[in-house]
Amino acid sequence: MSATPTFCDIGIVEVEFGRNVTVVRPANLYGCRIGDDCFIGPFVEIQHGVVVGARTRVQSHAFICELVTVGEDCFIGHGVMFINDWFRIGRPARGRPELWAPTLIGNRVSIGSNATVLPVKICDDVAIGAGSVVAADIEKPGIYLGSPARFVRSFEPDPPAAKT
Repeated sequence: MSATPTFCDIGIVEVEFGRNVTVVRPANLYGCRIGDDCFIGPFVEIQHGVVVGARTRVQSHAFICELVTVGEDCFIGHGVMFINDWFRIGRPARGRPELWAPTLIGNRVSIGSNATVLPVKICDDVAIGAGSVVAADIEKPGIYLGSPARFVRSFEPDPPAAKT
């Protein structure tokens, strides 16, 4: 017995692009908004309704699902996964988007490679370490690591400008 599969082509459909955006194909972008001066790497999927703020870089193999908003001047590392389903009914809420939850990423947020971000809010000026799992809101700027991601330290102050 041989069945014929259904094929869905990867593509860029109904995307609102800002100025000076670079997209490396193949990429699967549909129904989303990408701000000015953004970079979208290869093998990225950005789903319907997602907003990516200006000057944000999304590296290869990242997955940004529906209900995610990413601020300006952010960095989304290779293989970062966003999740919009808390599995509150004990299994995936397929076909029941009313059970999904939003994710809000502030400005100047850097998310390291292979991190997983559940439906949370992350304030401005945060760095998430590679491989971390963000399972709770982050309300304090700084560096977060681990599974679950926990506050490690504040950022070092910028060094004073050199006198000329």
